Amino acid sequence: MKKTKFLIFCSLFSLFVSTKDYVINPGPDAYENLQEAMILMNAGDSILIKSGDYYFEDSLSLDVDNVVIRGEGLNSTILNFENQKSGAQGILVTSNKVVLKDFAVIDAKGDAIKVIGADGIAMINLRTEWTGGPKSTNGAYGLYPVESKDVYIDGCIAIGASDAGIYVGQSKNIIVKNSQAMYNVAGIEIENSYYADVFNNKAQHNTGGILVFDLPDLPQQGGHHVRVFNNEITNNDTDNFAPEGNIVGEVPRGTGIIVQANSQVEIFQNNIGENDTVNIAVVSYQLETEDKDYYPHPSKIQIHNNSFGRSGFNPDLDTGDLSKILFSLSDGDMPDIFWDGVLPLKQMIFGQPDEEKLVLKHNGDATFLSIQPIQYMLSIFDPVNRSTEEFENDPSPLREIVINRFW
Repeated sequence: MKKTKFLIFCSLFSLFVSTKDYVINPGPDAYENLQEAMILMNAGDSILIKSGDYYFEDSLSLDVDNVVIRGEGLNSTILNFENQKSGAQGILVTSNKVVLKDFAVIDAKGDAIKVIGADGIAMINLRTEWTGGPKSTNGAYGLYPVESKDVYIDGCIAIGASDAGIYVGQSKNIIVKNSQAMYNVAGIEIENSYYADVFNNKAQHNTGGILVFDLPDLPQQGGHHVRVFNNEITNNDTDNFAPEGNIVGEVPRGTGIIVQANSQVEIFQNNIGENDTVNIAVVSYQLETEDKDYYPHPSKIQIHNNSFGRSGFNPDLDTGDLSKILFSLSDGDMPDIFWDGVLPLKQMIFGQPDEEKLVLKHNGDATFLSIQPIQYMLSIFDPVNRSTEEFENDPSPLREIVINRFW
């Protein structure tokens, strides 16, 4: 028995002492030292990037599971890619159970930090920024985890992305909290994803604050079960600077929240106001697609217990069709909450099932407008509905998202 205990102790001790902590300091060899450490490290190892400014000409990549990359603060450890010559990202991660924390990535040639196919990724106290202000030549995404599971984003700052500052796509089990997104086209975007909680964030001075999208022609579709709550979604007023052809290039300046083609989305206890065009828009995907499996209509969207400030006082009539149609139908009296009313033809004729209907409850004095598509197409009757009576049903709260913590 004593021998067995001794062998177990030796095994555990060996595992403990075998982990390694790499330390990277500023200097001319910093890139080589950091990339080498990212290649040589093993599960359980960590890298500490000391305070300072690091100027890199090439992207960094990581493909090792169960490791930690950390700096000494998002305003202290600065990875600067303004002179980047190779690579489509600042940092690319293709491994599982990785923690990235306490550093900044600025002026990347493409995306700042991209994560592909991770089973567990934690992004904590990071900053991504393009320091020259909003420009179409900025990288598309700040924090960019895709095709991943158990995605945890906490205490991050994203500034200046030409698509989305914080973007989670085709992923499952997601938490985005305590973060700030500013001066991006989309502040925070959840796209084609399942089970996401987005809360305690500030989305300000973007083109659109928070987007919950589902798009065709992607391996994972039918985004569902997304909660957006306790967020500050205010003062979104930046002109759309997305490159031509980008889907978010259709988002009008000054949109608080857009829900497009998702089901089971709950929006509650947010402060939403001072957004140039509209506070909340619920819309179908209306571009042509050959994807026969794609369902373009939102369903069971619940909007309740929110606090609304002004919107529609400076609508963007030059970007996309949304604001132009809304401005025309409302005679300039823009609503806080807009639903385009587009449904499958059968539902437009016979009505939408109760369990799929929009829910609007306890939103103070928020105003509402929906389109009645058949009347709109016939151009005979008034297509505008301003009453919320049909939608004032009690909400059915979605469950809290729980992810498998690994750090």
